[in-house]
Amino acid sequence: MKKSKASDVAILAIFIAIMVVVQLFTQFVINVWPFPVKPTLLHLPVIIGSIILGWRKGAFLGLVWGLISFVTATIVTTPTSFLFSPFQPVIGTHHGSPWGLFIAFIPRILVGILPYFVYKIANNRLGAGLAAFAGTATNTILVLTSIFLFFGSTLKWSLSYLLGAIVATNSLTEVIIAVILTTAIVPALTKARNNS
Repeated sequence: MKKSKASDVAILAIFIAIMVVVQLFTQFVINVWPFPVKPTLLHLPVIIGSIILGWRKGAFLGLVWGLISFVTATIVTTPTSFLFSPFQPVIGTHHGSPWGLFIAFIPRILVGILPYFVYKIANNRLGAGLAAFAGTATNTILVLTSIFLFFGSTLKWSLSYLLGAIVATNSLTEVIIAVILTTAIVPALTKARNNS
């Protein structure tokens, strides 16, 4: 039992390290990336961690993801930083909004919870693919819907714009990447974890 818990903590630490590296790498790549599609990859360790380690540790990984988003948005000022940090002023104002914390944390924590339960429906590659889809869709839908609800008037988003953003190229790319990598990684990690 102790060995299993130590193994889980080690895996959790590896996922967190991967998230930090991916975030730093992504920040660099976005500046030189020549293509219009700029998918996020931070949801992958959260989804896979949820499936492998359980929903509680998945929620913790989601919390870490939210913290990474919050810190990045607070330190790096971009036109949309206020969406994830109350310390960045909302467009047209001199103050931030606490709703930035909601957007940064709540959807990401849920991304760490939902895939575990979806995967339990089918403990196989299909289940892993469905969990990846559910986790990615949860992030996309909740983040964009929250932005629409809390900052839609500021950004002049219409409902049709929101729906278009949910099914945009970035979203589809993120789903495809998540499904492919999760269905490949989860069985291998599960086997390795069971043999340790």
